[in-house]
Amino acid sequence: MSRTRTALLAAMALVAGTAGAAVAAIPADVGAAAVPCTVDYKVQNQWDTGFTTSVTVTNNSAAKSSWAVKWSYAGNQKITSGWNAKLSQSGSAVTAANENYNGTLATGGSVSFGFNGTYSGTNALPTAFTLDGVTCNVDDGGSGPGPTDPPPGPGNKVDNPYSGAKVYVNPEWKAKATAEAGGSRIANQPTGVWLDRTAAINGVNGGMGLRAHLDAALAQKGSDELVVQLVIYNLPGRDCAALASNGELGPTEIDKYKTQYIDPIAAILKDTKYAGLRIVTTVEIDSLPNLVTNVSPRATATANCDTMKANGNYIKGVGYALNKLGDAPNVYNYVDAGHHGWLGWDDNFAPSAALFKEAATAEGATLADVHGFIVNTANYSALKENHFTVNDSVGGTSVRTSKWIDWNRYVDEQSYAQAMRNQLVSIGFPSGLGMLIDTSRNGWGGTARPTGPGATTNVDTYIDGGRFDRRLNTGNWCNQSGAGLGERPQASPAAGIDAYVWMKPPGESDGSSTAIPNDEGKGFDRMCDPTYTGNPRNNNNMSGALANAPLSGHWFSAQFQELMKNAYPAL
Repeated sequence: MSRTRTALLAAMALVAGTAGAAVAAIPADVGAAAVPCTVDYKVQNQWDTGFTTSVTVTNNSAAKSSWAVKWSYAGNQKITSGWNAKLSQSGSAVTAANENYNGTLATGGSVSFGFNGTYSGTNALPTAFTLDGVTCNVDDGGSGPGPTDPPPGPGNKVDNPYSGAKVYVNPEWKAKATAEAGGSRIANQPTGVWLDRTAAINGVNGGMGLRAHLDAALAQKGSDELVVQLVIYNLPGRDCAALASNGELGPTEIDKYKTQYIDPIAAILKDTKYAGLRIVTTVEIDSLPNLVTNVSPRATATANCDTMKANGNYIKGVGYALNKLGDAPNVYNYVDAGHHGWLGWDDNFAPSAALFKEAATAEGATLADVHGFIVNTANYSALKENHFTVNDSVGGTSVRTSKWIDWNRYVDEQSYAQAMRNQLVSIGFPSGLGMLIDTSRNGWGGTARPTGPGATTNVDTYIDGGRFDRRLNTGNWCNQSGAGLGERPQASPAAGIDAYVWMKPPGESDGSSTAIPNDEGKGFDRMCDPTYTGNPRNNNNMSGALANAPLSGHWFSAQFQELMKNAYPAL
């Protein structure tokens, strides 16, 4: 017998043990359809003080537009968090009511929800359930440990989700890469799935939605471990210092973000169908760092970023996402931490870490909801600069005074990621915190790649002659000319680094070179215009952007070809 309640079967057994007339009175076709509802309550995981449970309710009566399931515990079980239902508890009595997105329950239809709980002593199963006040039997699902079986372990969350695992290859990106000349060389590399608007949850223009990707991931998984990489990217007033990547939600639409975007994603991720996947979420790139660097009284301030700092909706949104997504035991949240060319300066570094902690403890989230951080997402900063260090000097002058480094403490992403990790742990984040580095477009190979240090004429010739990163300024971020594919995705490449990843799919544009009317909420940012002469955020340098680029997220064949040509390591 499974660790589920089987009241109907128990009743049949009781009647079968009585007089023959009573047995004959039972209809020959007794089953689920003979009762108004069935409930399948399964303990999926159990450990010394806690457990994870899934519940499936099937309605065999009239269709419903809302529902509530109730039961009581015989012991001291307490529900601590849940998904896909509004759970409340008074003493031993529990109520699970529908969320606003899953209230419809057709005749013969089912709905599933789940929760985590604590207990001491014995975790006895409930003996009776009701659906809208009507008593249900409990369906025998035929799975799970029996009452005499040893309890399962504490779940499948691991220290590094990438360790020993394959990573999901997005079939849609693979098809685009394969269609490019030479693209088959990298078409099987794993890339991130971007949920950059609400419609992406169900699929845009006939494309794959979240469930379709997760189902495809299950097929790729087979009997192996597999990581799926999702980019959560739809904050209200998104990307306040840029226009090319603005989103669909206005600065004040935090409630829409919660109920129409995060809640449906969380419900899908908590579906026990996907419990065997390791789901990595990259949470809201290009948001929190703006509240440090692009707000008044700084010269780089924008009115949009001042608004987002004042209304607190970046903090609230990130906290809410971490809280809700973190409820599923197989979800690993990684928060965006900018890049060294954004936050590496003394007046940005520690304040940013403190802000990350504020967001990670907002809206019910805790530091335990953060598995790690990701740097260089969709950016171009070199992984490692091998021809100089920040401690070098030329003729007694520190290289920090050079125009390129400009007093930054860090010169590449790996040193920055490791230092940011240490800073975050020092202010209270768990010591097991892991870092990801997006290496999809930071290879900087090709014929322009330096083979040794620059001339020691002065600090500028020394740095400019030896640096791999060929941008005009580290503040340049849009479709950079000369960039190449970076290190291929790999697990545990360096101390404190969980993985190098391709979170940004190579070939997808950062923004259009000219204004393009669209219904995606995306504006035209001059940083994507190759003729633009710059602003304070890139020290008034030329943008370095490629010409003829489409809207952000759209396929940019010319860039894809250049990334392959300049790949390092070379293809």
